[in-house]
Amino acid sequence: MINVRKTIRGHEQIHIDVINLVDVMMVLLIFFVATTSFVKETGIDVQRSTAATAEVKDQGNVTIGLSADGSIYMEGKQVDIRRVRGLVERALAEDPKTGVVVIADRDSKTSDVVTLMDQCRLAGARNVSLAARREWGS
Repeated sequence: MINVRKTIRGHEQIHIDVINLVDVMMVLLIFFVATTSFVKETGIDVQRSTAATAEVKDQGNVTIGLSADGSIYMEGKQVDIRRVRGLVERALAEDPKTGVVVIADRDSKTSDVVTLMDQCRLAGARNVSLAARREWGS
């Protein structure tokens, strides 16, 4: 708040109160930190298929990317199909209720998707989902 007062001599005295500015900045900082979503990316960009019944999952999930050429990515790194089971088991040991989301490219082979989802289920994941974009207009 700016306070302008006339002094006895006729000069203007300007007083800037910065306490309110600091309070507002702290509130904004807390707001942005609280509303930021921390998402682990798979490490690749895929062209997901669309589905009219696609749902949003709010729980923490393990995300696994599958490219069109069959490459598998977890936490930004390319992994072999033989390592997926161990990595999912480790993630489930930290949080047994976590789900697994397979983000497969729309041009990937069905056999690769099934093999990947099978490894996740063998690791003990009960909630294995296939990611899709929601089809608008349906």
